[in-house]
Amino acid sequence: MVEKRSYLVFEVIDKVAETKAKKDKVALLKKHDSTALRSLLRATYDDSLQFNLPKGNPPYTESSENSFPSNLHLQVKRLPKFIGTLKEGMDRINTETQFIAMLESVHPREAELLCGMKDKKSIPGVTKAVVKEAFPNLIPE
Repeated sequence: MVEKRSYLVFEVIDKVAETKAKKDKVALLKKHDSTALRSLLRATYDDSLQFNLPKGNPPYTESSENSFPSNLHLQVKRLPKFIGTLKEGMDRINTETQFIAMLESVHPREAELLCGMKDKKSIPGVTKAVVKEAFPNLIPE
């Protein structure tokens, strides 16, 4: 019996970025579809989603590439608290501290993708057009 391997989001992104043909990039995104992947892509390319965090990389300590306690598949549920204006009773320092804790808990490449997502930086090799073709209803017009 062949065990289905669950890829980390950065592994999927890296595979797509290395692929040349647009149709192959789209096929890879569809093949590795997950809530975490869609959330990262939508938050990166949907201009209606703005983060309540300062621009630039926050001061954080990267986890080891070989040992990290979490991953984006587990942390994705925390993303909504960083989008939009701060809710009443939420404090900016606490929100930033939670974001830093998330960055420190995931693989360094996922942390890099999260920082880019927050600042709306395009993912090299994964264009908005490719994302829209793979997931047509993900990013509103």
